[in-house]
Parts: sequence; C-alpha cells; structure tokens
Amino acid sequence: MDIGRRNNVTVTGNPRGRTVVLAHGFGCDQNMWRLTVPALVEDYRVVLFDYVGSGRAEPSAFSEDRYASLDGYARDVVEVCEALDLRDAVFVGHSVSAMIGVLAVDMAPERIGALVMVAPSPRYIDDDGYRGGFSAEDIDELLESLESNYLGWSAAMAPVIMGNAERPELGEELTNSFCATDPDMARVFARTTFLSDSRDGLQRVSVPTLVLECTQDVIAPREVGAFVHQAIPGSTLVTLDATGHCPHLSAPEASNEAITAFLAGLR
Repeated sequence: MDIGRRNNVTVTGNPRGRTVVLAHGFGCDQNMWRLTVPALVEDYRVVLFDYVGSGRAEPSAFSEDRYASLDGYARDVVEVCEALDLRDAVFVGHSVSAMIGVLAVDMAPERIGALVMVAPSPRYIDDDGYRGGFSAEDIDELLESLESNYLGWSAAMAPVIMGNAERPELGEELTNSFCATDPDMARVFARTTFLSDSRDGLQRVSVPTLVLECTQDVIAPREVGAFVHQAIPGSTLVTLDATGHCPHLSAPEASNEAITAFLAGLR
C-alpha cells in the first residue's frame, strides 16, 4: 500500500529547508499541528501524517499485533521517512509520540537528526524512585472505563487532559478528536500508550533534543520532564508558561517560539 495514502501524509513548506516531521499523540491527528505549521513553513519543509488507526490514515492497514507495542508506531514513522527519503530530519513528537520518536531514531538513525519532545512521558505509572503521575490502579481504571464506554470516557477525560477549563472550546476539540477515532483501534493505542515503559531508551538518544514541558500537566507532571531531561545526554529542557497536556494548542506562541529557537540553533 502507498505510504502516502496509508498514513495520510501531507508535505508543505519550503522545499529547500530542513525537514521537520510533526507527529501527533493518542486520540489525535495531524490537524492538531495547525497552529504550529505557520511558524515553520517559511524556513522548513514540513511533513505531517496520521498513525494507522488515527485521523484519515487507511483503516484497513491497522493490525492489532503490530500496534500493540510502540515499535509498530515507530515503524510507521520510519516508513514515512523512507518513502520520502528523508535524511537528518527533525522529529517533533507530542506526548506518546515523543517516545515513538526515540524508538524511530534507534531504528533509522540516518533519517532523524534531532528530536523535539512535547509533553513527553516515558512511563505513566509511578515506580520506585519515579513519579509518572498515576498508580497502576489509576491506569487500570482508566483503561477499563475507556474500553467499556469509549465515547463517555472521551467526553470526561479530554477536558481534563487539555486543561484550561476557562477555555472549554479546547477541551471540546480534543473530545471531538477522540470521538472521531475508531474505538477498537483507540483501545489498542491507549493500552500501548499507558502501559508503556520507555525509560531505558532515553539514555541511548545521541541526537540534539529539546524537551518541552508545561507548568501544570496532569498527564506528564514536571517531575517527568526533569527525568527525561536528565536521562537524555545534552538535552535542553524548556518549561512553557502553559497548562494542560497540549501546549501547541493552548499556548501556540510560546510553543512555536521554543521550537523555532531550537531549530535555528541546529547545524
């Protein structure tokens, strides 16, 4: 199957610029980057795509076996990069996509030369000496609720994830995005996301890396941002004056400023 159709690939921006790949998180699609793209297109070639099981990706390409681990999603990234023959691209991943980017660099180091991790979390469940923000019981309840009533879960959880209660339109947008995702495919992506543990891969990251965190984020608290920053050698940590888990939507100017400053400093 053609990768462009399979992953609904979009290419825009400056064809002579360095390529920036924008990767969405769970329950989202490439439209979530619409406030980021205008800040990049003048100087950079911008690639957007949807993971199989999300957005307008080809549903028939979905395989529960493949996408039951983050490796399956990382293979999506690598195959998009290969189809476009990308070299030394900058991968910008939101939420779980930040960890997918770490895996993709491992799989195809010649394709990705830098990482931007937006609200990353390598593990959502608390562990000895590590605060992920959730107990194992919390995640079990979250997944049980999602699997028994996905639309109800989406309506309840999306505004919590987005934060910014004074701007309900943001929570409504995320709710609508969740609800547009096939429940069976969302169930697989949710289990893969919330049960993952990618901590061991962080220390292997050898490309320039920007870690973006928010001052308040119920999904990825600041202890997580500090952990990721400390684990990745030479990484840069920027704390945005923003709340919620989606700063590229809730605080696009601050997010874009941090991303473009990082890009400008790359060789």
